[in-house]
Amino acid sequence: MKNKILMGLAALAMVAVLSSCGKKPQVEIDAANAAVQAAQTAEASVYLPAEFAAVQDSLNAVMADITAQESKLFKNFGTAKEKLASVVTLANQVASNAAVKKEEVKAEVANLLTGIKTVIEENGKLIPKLPRGKEGAEVIEQIKADVATVDTSVVEAQGLFDKGSYMDALNKINAAKEKADSLNAEVKEVLTKARIRF
Repeated sequence: MKNKILMGLAALAMVAVLSSCGKKPQVEIDAANAAVQAAQTAEASVYLPAEFAAVQDSLNAVMADITAQESKLFKNFGTAKEKLASVVTLANQVASNAAVKKEEVKAEVANLLTGIKTVIEENGKLIPKLPRGKEGAEVIEQIKADVATVDTSVVEAQGLFDKGSYMDALNKINAAKEKADSLNAEVKEVLTKARIRF
């Protein structure tokens, strides 16, 4: 009888020891959350959206594993700790890469802003040379309206650039440059057909 009681107490003690070994890795969870937040602050979701989504997915998967382990009698968070460490490493790498990508986009926008001004100036010189006529006046008015749209887009892109929204500025300036180049080609084609030197 005494042996049975001792065996029962020993079994209970063993269960208590094993279940206490499986403590939720809160320090690692906090570190992973902080690393993901740092990547978000570095605008990884803007400059490297796919990579940032992968980091978030990894963290969500680990958190789901941790939740599953918490419901077990004998918890084992060893694998979760390793995965959380991987999430921290990956998030730090993505944050670093996002900073590099941001600088690349910034330089690209600066170059595009300089380049489009040249095209706009050339368009400004060529448009007055367009032949006037019955249909010419209408075409010229449409071209002037398109030029005004391009000018507005360039001003907006410059404003976004000045605020540090480089990706938005890039999208805006790319659309404006495409339109400006198209207008330039169209104007040159009309002038060539009309045998007007430019």
